[in-house]
Formats: sequence, structure tokens, C-alpha cells
Amino acid sequence: MSAPRLRATPLPGIGVQYDLETREHRHLSVVAHRDGTRTVNMYRADDPDSCAHSLRLTSSEAGSLIDALKPSHHSPSLLYTTDLGLVAERIEVAATSRWNGRVLGDMKMRTETGASVVAVLRRAEAIPSPAPDFRLAGGDTLIVVGTREGVDAAATILGRE
Repeated sequence: MSAPRLRATPLPGIGVQYDLETREHRHLSVVAHRDGTRTVNMYRADDPDSCAHSLRLTSSEAGSLIDALKPSHHSPSLLYTTDLGLVAERIEVAATSRWNGRVLGDMKMRTETGASVVAVLRRAEAIPSPAPDFRLAGGDTLIVVGTREGVDAAATILGRE
């Protein structure tokens, strides 16, 4: 059985429509709106151009649906996964963490795990590409990118199970 083919069609001023024909020859589409919302459409079996059901989802609802559809990657902290085997995940620095108050470079995360901290979220601020002398604080959320194994190892270094 060949892999399903997803066709992307730009919708100027709206976003992108993704169309999929299932193995049962059903037509599904998802419109990714520029505002982050999604519209999921299922078309009639007897007329693949006639929409039978349409469901509008917020970006948060769409994220939850993605988690449900990919249970092997089910994690509330998972941000993104690709066919290249990379994931981006949020990992929080607990107030009781041994890393609270220490600099990022002390962790040697990239050396030990191959995963990289690409940003730190602190309160309402995002700090992209933090330098090794960046001082961590309890409550910081690190955006870590790497292989699944590398990100899991990074989470272990940070003390999260």
C-alpha cells in the first residue's frame, strides 16, 4: 500500500488547504487559516466535491487533535516533530531544580545529549538563542530541539522524568 498523498493548495489571504484521499477513497481537507485556526472538512462519498461535515478548531483544539492522532508522540510539551527524526519540546526548569540560578553552559546539554536549547521562555518574554552564560531561573521553559532520544536525555539532565 502506497503512502497517502497530501496535496497543499495556497489560499491567498486565508492560509493553506491540505487535501487527502483516504484508502477508502474519502476526501478530507484541512484549511490552516492564517490566524492559527483550522477547519476540518469531510466530503460526501457519492460526491467528493460536496462537503458533508465541517468543523472549525482553535489552534489549541487542533494541537489536541494532533496529539490524539499521533499517540506515539503524545506529550503536552511536544511542539513539533518531522520526518527527519527531530522534535522540539518545552522543558520547564523547576524552582527546586539544581539548575535554578546556574548558567546554561554548565549543563553541557549539547555535548552530553546532542540536543540544543534554541530559546528560553521567561514570563511573557522569549529569549532566542541563549548564550552559554545565560542564567536560568525557576519557572523558565526551555525550547529544546534534537532527536527524540536527545530531548529525553536533556529532560533527564533537567530533572524531569
